Amino acid sequence: MGVRVGVVGNQTKRAGGLLRGLDLPADFIATSDDWGVQKLDTAFFDKVIDVVDYPPEEIVYVGDRIDNDIKPAKEVGMRTAFIRRGPWGWIHRDSHDVSDLSDWIIQDLNELPGIVDKLR
Repeated sequence: MGVRVGVVGNQTKRAGGLLRGLDLPADFIATSDDWGVQKLDTAFFDKVIDVVDYPPEEIVYVGDRIDNDIKPAKEVGMRTAFIRRGPWGWIHRDSHDVSDLSDWIIQDLNELPGIVDKLR
């Protein structure tokens, strides 16, 4: 589709190494420990922008937490997709912030290609 896919999160360098060793279909994998800055600090999201090398408004950041993912990604200008899965997706599912701060609410990562295609 001509897009870059990244996997980033608050994890240790060891976790990052394990993830990179899985040969996932991603252009880059990085952790907060790799970068020396953790989410919810907007510097983490600025680092994503630097690595992707696209303007923030062309980046879709997917997360299951409003506080750690959606809100700070939005603060740096990214588009956001709240994913309703896992414990945090369940906890935050009824929060007004989900609809206020998310450009999309998704149930599954398989919804992303359709979102990206519509953005073009």
